[in-house]
Amino acid sequence: MSEIKIYQTLVRPILTERSTLLRDKHNQYFFVADLGATKTGIKKAVEDLFKVKVASVRTMIVPGKTRRLGRSEGRRADWKKAVVTLAEGQKIDFTQETV
Repeated sequence: MSEIKIYQTLVRPILTERSTLLRDKHNQYFFVADLGATKTGIKKAVEDLFKVKVASVRTMIVPGKTRRLGRSEGRRADWKKAVVTLAEGQKIDFTQETV
């Protein structure tokens, strides 16, 4: 998979308190993925980018929220969340540069 395609598939990691707890307990990592990305594409992108073995991928579409600014009302875009479970003994270190 080309480097451009990897960065189009995986937008950014989600680093929250909940994601940190699940990373430590179940070896699961959260990513914001492209809306058109498939589970196999996300798996291939994570394996190529971080050089790890992926056990499973779960995805969900998070609907955008309605927001107001004064009298005008708008809507945030929908986005896809990907939960990647790594194989036993594998881990991803977000602090070191991979490219």
